[in-house]
Amino acid sequence: MERLLQDSPLTAPLPAVVNELGQLFADANSELSLVGGPVRDLFLGRTSPDLDFTTDADPDRTIAITRKWADGFWEIGREFGTIGLRKGSFTIEVTTYRAEAYDPSSRKPVVAFGDSLEDDLFRRDFTINAMALRLPSMELVDPYGGVKDLHAGVLRTPGTPSSSFSDDPLRMMRAARFASQLGVEVAPEVREAMTAMAERITIISAERVRDELTKLINGSQPRRGIDLMVETGLADHVLPEVPALCLETDEHHRHKDVYQHSLTVLEQACELETDDDGAVPAPDFVLRFAALMHDVGKPGTRKFEPSGAVSFRHHDVVGAKLTAKRMKALRFDNDTIKAVARLVELHMRFYGYGEAGWTDSAVRRYVNDAGPLLERLHRLTRSDVTTRNRRKAERLAFAYDDLESRISALAEQEELASIRPDLDGERIMALLGIKPGPVVGRAYRYLLEERMEHGPHTPEEAETKLRTWWSEQPESAEGDAS
Repeated sequence: MERLLQDSPLTAPLPAVVNELGQLFADANSELSLVGGPVRDLFLGRTSPDLDFTTDADPDRTIAITRKWADGFWEIGREFGTIGLRKGSFTIEVTTYRAEAYDPSSRKPVVAFGDSLEDDLFRRDFTINAMALRLPSMELVDPYGGVKDLHAGVLRTPGTPSSSFSDDPLRMMRAARFASQLGVEVAPEVREAMTAMAERITIISAERVRDELTKLINGSQPRRGIDLMVETGLADHVLPEVPALCLETDEHHRHKDVYQHSLTVLEQACELETDDDGAVPAPDFVLRFAALMHDVGKPGTRKFEPSGAVSFRHHDVVGAKLTAKRMKALRFDNDTIKAVARLVELHMRFYGYGEAGWTDSAVRRYVNDAGPLLERLHRLTRSDVTTRNRRKAERLAFAYDDLESRISALAEQEELASIRPDLDGERIMALLGIKPGPVVGRAYRYLLEERMEHGPHTPEEAETKLRTWWSEQPESAEGDAS
């Protein structure tokens, strides 16, 4: 099916570089079409900064055509027929018509170049991505009903789902990602194939799975994507800690299981993200993933008490370890792993504040332990309240409002966000007459504890406390320092 672009209900303009590149290829007697996601996004009223094209030209021919026009190019994807270009602020990929398939036991695609646009579109993942604009004529090529499916909010494959997922099992993750990003429903036959073939995802590299999972979590409706992964069994192989929550009842005996609670916490955390100028700009993967994973320690710590109650002691610590282990397996970077795991570990720290109240020392420790994650921890803690008991919810909200007020008040007085001992290492060594070593670290930690417990001291007060502490140390410590 082909029709002129101006006859289509598009709501976003095309960048000028699209027509420029199309004319270049036409002048060189080669075919070029804008294809896939950028075409889909035009119907959604947005322009993608990454532009994908397909052509009958081979990689050498593509480079020859674009060498003088592009600001730069790279050939990392040459073996797959892809040449990358940069033009102004746009990142462009031009790929030779192709068909590809996966060997059942291999992670790497077997690439074969094709000779027609229609064949190239048939190999693509879903009909909403199997659309193209011929350039420079601006004809819309939609042989598999992508526009219709996009308007209907349905995800289908150009061919049979089983064949599509066999060619590239990552497409099952992409289905869940599109459910999150676009709010689409997968067609019944697609869901059936995902369920039957879920185990095939294990042949895909952890890095590719991680990238799709990240996009899913950062989508506008991540709950939909996670639900689809769990219901089809895909999560059993990608994120098994999450479906393990489905059978667990939380410690408050709510009628919802911990899985549903965790999805609600995820949704509420998304709602507390800020705009680009705020403390936690949306989408924030660290906050969102911590919200999803915050209770994964519960299945392994569940205990039935003699009273009939159910407890999950230390599930925060256990959950942090499980989260870090899973993220390492998915090849996340160390900084992201540490941040998410730390939030999971700290998510229970607030509870009890409303009943017992905290000293200034406890507030300082809360801020210090959260460090740069404090704003995220605020949002995770508030999101963790999913009770339908309005009075309880209001009591917890009031208590956290109070805690945040105390944090703000102390921060104004004490530079709370960067608590340090009142004396640095150099001054400690000078006062005690010691050299660098473990004893300096002990003295530093002592002063930090004093700072946490009693707030800031003048240098003179800190020096007096340090000398008193030093006089009480065993002689062996003083000898080790000399």
